[in-house]
Amino acid sequence: MFTTFMIVFLGVVVLPLLSIALLWLSGFRLISNSRCAVVEKKWSGKGSLEDRIIALHGEAGFQPDVLRGGIHFRTPLKYRLHSIPLVTIPQGQIGYVFARDGVPLDPKQTLGKVVPESRDFQSVREFLTNGGQRGPQRGILREGTYAVNLAQFAVILEDDIYYLKINREDRKIFEGMADRISARGGFKPVVIKGRSDSIGIVTVHDGPSLEPGEIIAPLVGDNEGGSPKNHNNFQDPENFLRAGGRRGKQYQVLVDGTYFINRLFATVEIIPKTVVPVGSVGVVVSYFGRKGSDTSGEDYKHGELVTEGNKGVWKNPLMPGKYAFNIYAGKVILVPTTNIVLKWIRNETGNHKLDENLSAVDL
Repeated sequence: MFTTFMIVFLGVVVLPLLSIALLWLSGFRLISNSRCAVVEKKWSGKGSLEDRIIALHGEAGFQPDVLRGGIHFRTPLKYRLHSIPLVTIPQGQIGYVFARDGVPLDPKQTLGKVVPESRDFQSVREFLTNGGQRGPQRGILREGTYAVNLAQFAVILEDDIYYLKINREDRKIFEGMADRISARGGFKPVVIKGRSDSIGIVTVHDGPSLEPGEIIAPLVGDNEGGSPKNHNNFQDPENFLRAGGRRGKQYQVLVDGTYFINRLFATVEIIPKTVVPVGSVGVVVSYFGRKGSDTSGEDYKHGELVTEGNKGVWKNPLMPGKYAFNIYAGKVILVPTTNIVLKWIRNETGNHKLDENLSAVDL
């Protein structure tokens, strides 16, 4: 009877408990396809990290590669798995990325460089081995779903922040970054509609400073698709800087269209187009360009006139029409071209207001 009891006891109690214990020791883990897992190694024969967060060479600490959906075995005696969601960027929104580990930024940088090998921040190993930098990134995330290691990257959206809590101050730091982006309208693309008759003035906040004496950054890059200097209207920060772009207000403006611009890299001010009405011309006083040669000729005694693109008063005025004119790079002075009547009477003024300070002349 005792033998029968022991067999039953072993079969009903001990074997299930032993199976559960073995399953636990094996590290069996089922990860949903809607999530992934960050792997943290508790100990390693290769020691622990000193000044890094991600263990690239098998040390103890957060590992670079995440576990995707499926069955995995990581013994809890050595590993801790942190279940995290896949990062989803809604349509029409922009996701911003903060890197916790990497090379420090250069003094002239405000954002980390783009690392194409990281595949939109989905490969931490490639990001770090190809010189990825810590801090806010120039690269952004467009619509879609991404398997991001949230121990290395925090992804900031308008209504959510994806990150793995490591330090007590993490949330405060990322919320501060989100507030700054939101104040610039940065979670949505820049949209300039044709019927609004508007243009966008761009101010870049990263890269080398302007040359001494300059107030407007010059036009850089080209429009050839695939060219390493085609920054696609400031949507590719790396190509912009590779083409020689500088921080500050830009000479190039944005016209009708939709632009996915990283607002930590560049902000956009929407202003109306410049209109020269019928019956007037627009005399351009340019604050931008090289010092031009005087083209007015010897008979012109009222100043100097320069060709278009040079600094100074342009020789050729703007004809009636609408212009995508950068008001920070110059000024347009409207000059009437129709016949006008000046009334030399103190209390009478024409609609043009040009005679409002005139009075009768006594002879």
